[in-house]
Amino acid sequence: MIRALTGFSTRNPWKVITLWILLGIGLTVLSQPLMYRVTESQIGGFLPDTYDSAAALKTAEEKFGVKPDANSVTMLVKRSDGKPLGAADQRRARATAAALGQQRVTMPKAADEPDFLAEDYSQTPRIGAGTEAPHGAFVLFQVGLSGNSIDPGLQSVFREFRDSAARAYEKEGLRTGFTGGLADMVDSADAEKTTGMVASILTVGLILLLNVLVFRSLAAALLPLVAVSLVGGAAGGAVVGAALLTGIRLDPSTPSLISVVLLGIGIDYFLFLLFRFRERLRAQPGRNARDVAGEVTGRVGSAITSAALTIVAAFATLGLAGFGQFRVLGPAIAVSVLVMLLASLTFMPALLAATGRRMFWPSRALKRTPREGSAARFGDLITRRPVAVTMGAVALLGALAAGTIGMRMDFGTGGGSSDTPAAATAAEISRALPAGVSDPTGVYVTSSNGDVLGRRGVDSLVQALRRTEGVGQVGRAVFDKTGDAARIDLYLEADPQSRRARDLVTGPVRDTVGRNTPAGAEAHVGGTAAIFADVSAAVSKDLRLVFPVAAALIAVILLVLLRSLLAPAVLMISVGLGFAATLGASTLFFQHLRGEPGVDFTLPLVLFLFVVALGTDYNILMSDRIREEMERPGPARPAVARAVRHTAPAVATAGLVLAGSFGSLAVNPSQSTQQIGFATALGILLSAFVLSIALVPALAALLGRRLWWPVRPDRSARRGQRPSEPGARHGEAGHPEHLAPHDRIGMS
Repeated sequence: MIRALTGFSTRNPWKVITLWILLGIGLTVLSQPLMYRVTESQIGGFLPDTYDSAAALKTAEEKFGVKPDANSVTMLVKRSDGKPLGAADQRRARATAAALGQQRVTMPKAADEPDFLAEDYSQTPRIGAGTEAPHGAFVLFQVGLSGNSIDPGLQSVFREFRDSAARAYEKEGLRTGFTGGLADMVDSADAEKTTGMVASILTVGLILLLNVLVFRSLAAALLPLVAVSLVGGAAGGAVVGAALLTGIRLDPSTPSLISVVLLGIGIDYFLFLLFRFRERLRAQPGRNARDVAGEVTGRVGSAITSAALTIVAAFATLGLAGFGQFRVLGPAIAVSVLVMLLASLTFMPALLAATGRRMFWPSRALKRTPREGSAARFGDLITRRPVAVTMGAVALLGALAAGTIGMRMDFGTGGGSSDTPAAATAAEISRALPAGVSDPTGVYVTSSNGDVLGRRGVDSLVQALRRTEGVGQVGRAVFDKTGDAARIDLYLEADPQSRRARDLVTGPVRDTVGRNTPAGAEAHVGGTAAIFADVSAAVSKDLRLVFPVAAALIAVILLVLLRSLLAPAVLMISVGLGFAATLGASTLFFQHLRGEPGVDFTLPLVLFLFVVALGTDYNILMSDRIREEMERPGPARPAVARAVRHTAPAVATAGLVLAGSFGSLAVNPSQSTQQIGFATALGILLSAFVLSIALVPALAALLGRRLWWPVRPDRSARRGQRPSEPGARHGEAGHPEHLAPHDRIGMS
């Protein structure tokens, strides 16, 4: 199957290239605007219905008309001169708010977006009654806008409303400030826009620079980027199409993660092909380049397939998760990687066949044999000092892993910069009112049998909540039209996104609600703090399920690929150390050095999958080459040195490219995305340079051929190959037909 795909592609390169260009461009144009239609921006929407806050969300929607995509923004109004609001100021503030609540805010049309794809978010905002701060410092209004908060269209509508409100109040001698969800997101995006653009440019520049340094060719540097970008567009379209067909909702982080994952692994796969293609062209200067491309891609295709399927299998395990954010993220990335795998077996081989030796112009590398470099010297060092290298690697990983001591999970929204106008407005509000005033916790009471709720019982619950620890204020009960449901808003003294707020909700608040729910009724606690408390419980449950399943699945893959019991155990232990070290280093950096509440709650699981799945690919590449070298006559340690010499350049280059791709996420406005980007980049670097290039070869040098127990490599010469042949004696590039698929990738 693999050779059939690669063979067809190299025989018909221009047909395959044209098809991928049309797919890439077409699906990119379609998927970008449609992505927001299949994205769930409210984290509570990913919770199973069995959780208390999910039941509260359902009641809010069914009984009180709260839309699932509702976005509440807090608007602060105060005098421009900073003096307290007088009675006349209060009247003008409320009158202007009422007028704004009657005006339709139109969405500016994007010039490059087709009308049939654009979603019109034009709407009339819902503005609630104002809440006056003590001593007339300011008045607050809750502004409701409907739509996907991550969609640039809705963000543009908010900007229009914000600007029009500022102009309207300025005429009255008043000024405005905005904070809360959508306002925080827009301000952070605006503040980080330049930084994000610079980061993207630097990422692309890093990839180009690495490729130019390795291949000394502009074509070999540019074509992988162009190809991967086209394939990324096609993969995005496939994910959106699958979501539309199945009705699933994607997590907001999915598009950026897909882009980064595909950029990294796509470049890696192209690099593996280029390394092998260049090696074969050197060995056979007179042979037709298209034939060489067919041979190379057919042989390397099996290695790329194994690497891609390892990632797919690992992320597919997320489909077992109960928390919807995980359950949709894993399959989405798995689908994207499958698209990249298909491109690696068709599009990339076609590009090699079409360009031939021109791929490496103007480099003269095809006309000379490469000199032994740092990889060869490091391979010799490992075989001379395997104990020292092993101890050094384990000590480094162990020291970093110690950072997990005292690690806390952060279930905040991952907001962006703290010096934005929205953050300043939130700080101003918190100095005068309870921290939760702009984001109330809602208690929803419903009749169990459909009868009208008794007001006395509901009022009794309100009074009990007012006496509850950590509750700053409690609003009066609001009943629905039929009288069989009531909503009670309470304002916590703690920031709704803090651990203290989650503890209050899961402890005193829910205890009070449980003891004081009226007879014949049921009550549920909702709001940000309640949602994140339930998310914490759901994530903890999923971690206990997904971790062992993913680890077992990867172990089975290693057993099949390496045909050994001891080698997979060594690799899994080393990868486990790498994961613990990465998580510990991330905790040290974000929680202790930067003073953040903790590591993002999604980080351990996402990091486990990325570092274990992607890092295992590099370990497979190195260990399989070590096995190949040990199958030749001679001592085991020189075999390890040869494996490092030939494989380390490919692993190092691929690791740097992949780490650079993930590193671009570290400047994202979202703190959770920043952490994922930083931690994954660090994990990839540790996997490539500490595990694959140092620890695994050092352990192989110590264990020798016992590493492959119970089936040790044959110490005799291969069938049809005599020890006197160059490939048998030194593992030279002149006889690649004797090399296994993973070995061929590692040739420099």
